[in-house]
Amino acid sequence: MTRPSAIVTGGARGIGLACAQALADAGFDILVVDLAETAADRLATDITKRRAKFAYVQSDIADLASHTVLVDAAMRAFGRIDCLVNNAGVGAVVRGDLLDLKPENFDRTLGINLRGTVFLSQAVAKAMLAAPGDHQRSIITITSVSAEMASPERPDYCISKAGLSMWVKNLALRLAPENIGVFEVRPGIIRTDMTSGVTAKYDALIDGGLVPAKRWGEASDIGAVVATLAGGKLGFSTGSIINVDGALSVPRL
Repeated sequence: MTRPSAIVTGGARGIGLACAQALADAGFDILVVDLAETAADRLATDITKRRAKFAYVQSDIADLASHTVLVDAAMRAFGRIDCLVNNAGVGAVVRGDLLDLKPENFDRTLGINLRGTVFLSQAVAKAMLAAPGDHQRSIITITSVSAEMASPERPDYCISKAGLSMWVKNLALRLAPENIGVFEVRPGIIRTDMTSGVTAKYDALIDGGLVPAKRWGEASDIGAVVATLAGGKLGFSTGSIINVDGALSVPRL
């Protein structure tokens, strides 16, 4: 039996890297898609030492024309696509009063987080349907607790993640008859480069009880969930939301 393969967007660091590592450890060959120009050699060493094949494409998923290139690169490298991890995304360009939100900043955030992810998922789903294989297939989208929990200082980010959540529901319905699992993973406060600038703020909030688990989440927490979902043992749970947030999003009195 051939090895399964996965595409991980935004896989050069943070949550994406942790997902790529966890999938490689679980027996997947990995194609990482990222904007970083100098990450390929470092990632190749990391992923291949886990006995996985590795490929890298430098690309911006907001460029819809690049999606065919990504799919073709995965098919050339591995001959199949069994898993897509939609992780690439950006935070709000500017945090501040939502009444000052600029259209160009809104467009950039949604262009990457929502539009790019939606149409890449579409392209990969079509490729999966065109070349069925002998492994469980899945499309796993990393959203955020911000898909449901509002942050008025960054509404563009919240809107992008809420939109992705609805996309996952629709995609799950479309692909359930095809035995392709579709899942939404919602991280909470995760220690990554993206959150490094607000470490002091979240340290104080966590100390004050914001996160019932009383700690930061780690990128490896997300990777472990993604590898489990990609493994196919939870296939009948397609369409589900998996919160990885230390109970942050549980409503409380």
